[in-house]
Amino acid sequence: MVGMESDTWSVVDSWFAERLRSPDDALSAAVAAGGSLPQIQVSELQGGFLTVLARAIGARRILEIGTLFGFSTILLARTLPVDGRLVTLEASEEHADIARANLDRAGLGHRVEVRVGKALDTLPAVAKKMSPDRFDLAFIDADKQNNPHYWDWALRLVRPGGIVIVDNVVKQGRVIDEGDNDPDVVGARALTEAVGRAVAQGRVEATALQTVGSKGWDGFAIATLLP
Repeated sequence: MVGMESDTWSVVDSWFAERLRSPDDALSAAVAAGGSLPQIQVSELQGGFLTVLARAIGARRILEIGTLFGFSTILLARTLPVDGRLVTLEASEEHADIARANLDRAGLGHRVEVRVGKALDTLPAVAKKMSPDRFDLAFIDADKQNNPHYWDWALRLVRPGGIVIVDNVVKQGRVIDEGDNDPDVVGARALTEAVGRAVAQGRVEATALQTVGSKGWDGFAIATLLP
C-alpha cells in the first residue's frame, strides 16, 4: 500500500508540474550534469514553492546552505532583481564545480557566489562580509545533523520580516519517534525544538508543512523573523 501511495504521489506531482511549471532547459541540464550525484534536490513543485516565497517578499539577498549541483540555487537566483545576490555554501569542491557550471549555463553565475567548505566554517566569513545588511531569505538543505546550528546562524543573518526555510524536517514521520537515533532524524528533531524555543521567546513565527510527492513523505519548517 505504501508503494501504491508513493506511485500516486509522483503521478500527481507530475500532473501539477505539467500544468503549473513551464519546461525548463536549464534545470534539465543541471539535473543531467549532476547525474553522478545523489538526486536529492527539491522537486519541481517544491522549487516552485521556494520561488513564490522569494518573490512574495521581494528578496534581494538570499542565503542557501547546501548547494549540491545548483537546482534550487538556479530557481532562487532567478527571483532576484538585477542587483540581487545569492550566497550558497557547499562542502564539496566537486559539487561546487558542477553547480558553478550549471549556474553559468543558466546565465546566473554573476548573481551567485558559491563558497566551498563546511558551512559552519564559512558562515562566520559570510556574516562579516554581509554586515550591516542582512539576508531576506535563507534556505537550509544540507547535512541534517547540523540543522540546529544552521538555524542559529540564520537567526543572526536574516532580517526581521525575512524568511527561513528548512527542508527535510519530517523524515517519513520518524521525527516524532524519540527512540529513532538516526543522526538525520535527531537533527530534524533538534531543529524543531530550536525553532520552538525561538517561537516561545517571541523571536519568530513559525510553522511546519508535511509534503508528499516525487520526493516521498517529508516536509518544511518555515519561520519569519519578528521585529
